[in-house]
Amino acid sequence: MSLDPHSIRVAVGRSAPEANSLTRPQAHAQHPHARSEPSPEAQACQTPLIDIHEGPDGLVLEADLPGATDDGLSIQLEDNVLSLHARIPSPIPDGARVLHEEYRVGDFTRSFILSDEVERGRITAELKNGVLRLILPKAERAKTRRIEVKS
Repeated sequence: MSLDPHSIRVAVGRSAPEANSLTRPQAHAQHPHARSEPSPEAQACQTPLIDIHEGPDGLVLEADLPGATDDGLSIQLEDNVLSLHARIPSPIPDGARVLHEEYRVGDFTRSFILSDEVERGRITAELKNGVLRLILPKAERAKTRRIEVKS
């Protein structure tokens, strides 16, 4: 993002300190590879990877949310905070017993503090192939414009 006075500023952060990473359950002491069942704390949210691009009309924010669907996605704007939360369903069928698991499913959470230079009423979102694309248009007052001089 450029540092010129007409760029949109977005503070990138986490919604909670525990959202740093997916918490994994502790292994049993008697066997180094054994695991206990995940507790509710082990289902903590992951922080999705984000790319932000700035163009002449505003910002484009892309978040990697593998396994996310429209039904499990929530995007909220309250005051200056834009928050996204994706609930990822477990791919394991009910009644099945996990024999080996290397990829743990977890929900995603991320929040951003928006400047006044974002036109909140025109923000749009699209989810395709596990990638959320948010368009954050630049407010008219934040756009560079030429002022004619009359003589």
